[in-house]
Amino acid sequence: MHVLGILERDSSDGTLETVVDRVVDRLSRAGQVGVIRYDATIADGTHEALTPGGAVTYDLGADGDWTATGTGLSVGDALDTLVRDCEYAVVVGVPALRHPSIVVGEGDEPSDGGPVLASITSSAELEAIDLVDALEDHEPYETLESLVAEVKRSPKADRAGAIATFTGRVRAMDDPDDDRTEYLEFEKYEGVAEQRMAALREDLESRDGVYEVVMYHRTGIVEDGEDIVFVVVLAGHREEAFRTVEDGINRLKDEVPLFKKEVTVEDEFWVHDRTD
Repeated sequence: MHVLGILERDSSDGTLETVVDRVVDRLSRAGQVGVIRYDATIADGTHEALTPGGAVTYDLGADGDWTATGTGLSVGDALDTLVRDCEYAVVVGVPALRHPSIVVGEGDEPSDGGPVLASITSSAELEAIDLVDALEDHEPYETLESLVAEVKRSPKADRAGAIATFTGRVRAMDDPDDDRTEYLEFEKYEGVAEQRMAALREDLESRDGVYEVVMYHRTGIVEDGEDIVFVVVLAGHREEAFRTVEDGINRLKDEVPLFKKEVTVEDEFWVHDRTD
């Protein structure tokens, strides 16, 4: 699922809602769209404070159009729900979103958060932007659950008796005396990383009894406790599934050019500089 933020610099003439409507209409021609709204007047701006409700569309605020049926969820929780069924999510009004965004209104562009695809003052300016292509150029949002749901939709799922998974996450420290890791930052060798990942997936899927393999590795900043990488294998039996998951993560680390910077409370360094 690709995520697009829409943020307004100033609230005045209703332009924001017109932009949201047009963006949702454009994206819905390419796939199902979920909407998450944030009301800054009733929360403090942190992801933990965002309370969505509703079904596919989550209105974040007491005066939303939908009845709150999922209260207590964060923006991350809402995205985790939408990713199982939606190709796109539009997040309205969330500052410092890590995903690409469109900024509505005049003024300086946000200095934090993800890349700004466009700064516009009217919905008419959206006509010059190919939103689908623009979002496809950026990393999608995936979870272990969304990848498991993907392999379950495989045409070969009826022959499968096992799904095995691996999740890699950011650990705070190896030993109690280590400096605590605040986050990892990943960069990939553009073009080559995708080719190597696709070739690895194809090779693993060529094994007898293995029907589908999905691998996903995040780039950018991944904070302490967050998930980094997933490997999901759909197979006929558990033996092939377990073996392929282990080989998949080992080969991904060895064969796919991804570079990791570690930032601790005391230091920061590229991991490959310390292991060469």
